[in-house]
Amino acid sequence: MNPATTSITYIGLGAMGTPMLGHLLRLGCSARVYARSESSRAAAAELGVEVCATPAEAARDADFIFTNVTSTDDVRAVLCGPDGAMHGAHPGAVCIDHSTIAAEGARDIGQTLRTAGLHFLDAPVSGGVRGARDASLSIMVGGDAETFARALPLLQALGPNVKHVGPSGSGQVAKACNQLIQVVTIEAIAEALLYAARQGVDTQAVLDAIGTGFASSRMLDLMGPKMARRDFAAGIEARLHAKDFGLIAASAQAAGLRLPALEQVQRQLEVLMQSGWGRDDTSSLLRVLEEQQGELNPPV
Repeated sequence: MNPATTSITYIGLGAMGTPMLGHLLRLGCSARVYARSESSRAAAAELGVEVCATPAEAARDADFIFTNVTSTDDVRAVLCGPDGAMHGAHPGAVCIDHSTIAAEGARDIGQTLRTAGLHFLDAPVSGGVRGARDASLSIMVGGDAETFARALPLLQALGPNVKHVGPSGSGQVAKACNQLIQVVTIEAIAEALLYAARQGVDTQAVLDAIGTGFASSRMLDLMGPKMARRDFAAGIEARLHAKDFGLIAASAQAAGLRLPALEQVQRQLEVLMQSGWGRDDTSSLLRVLEEQQGELNPPV
């Protein structure tokens, strides 16, 4: 595949979608976009790409159609709705969805697109806004192997760790596992630092002591210092983790699974949302614990 002769469509120019599109443009791809919000249209203008009135129009003549939106229903609407990309795309085009959605929804959307003569990869990402900007994302991909191989050169422009997990929906299953481990770990870090503080021990000193032991992790390196200095500015907004946990809980229930850690942390995320911290960082789980102890301004 020659990127210089590859035409793409991008739908979803948010904090992650905009830099991801930028990396694809630097490969030499030509692009059209569909953007609803004023900020997204401004981002498109800065990148110098054509903004279209509907996803169907944006998908015209595209070899690859990328989506990066919020929910399962959003993905279904922009790809399969009345003005969806499938109605403008030519047969054989590849739709690549980077959103985090339900695995069952990804399978259904993939089947709808295949019926229309299109290919589909569910390809959620991990790495947050920084990973999108630095092209250091991890990408978990579900879909058939031939379509994955066709899309791989483009996906590798977005991050060095691109893994084909299995058939349609498998990427979303992998992302659910990623989120489950990630957010349960954030809750554990919050509980550990609250415990240390109530024992009268400096929390940063604790982090320094345990950071090279078996408790070490990327989440500890990221979230521990944020909690220690009470920095709750969003890296990843907590509302997105709350959304993801809702998806995982619904899927687990449908499968007849009981996941106790998921259930407990989901309750903590619900309290976080009710407290008005949904657009703050998920490190705000520390504030939830503090609030539950009846402490308004705790010295962590």
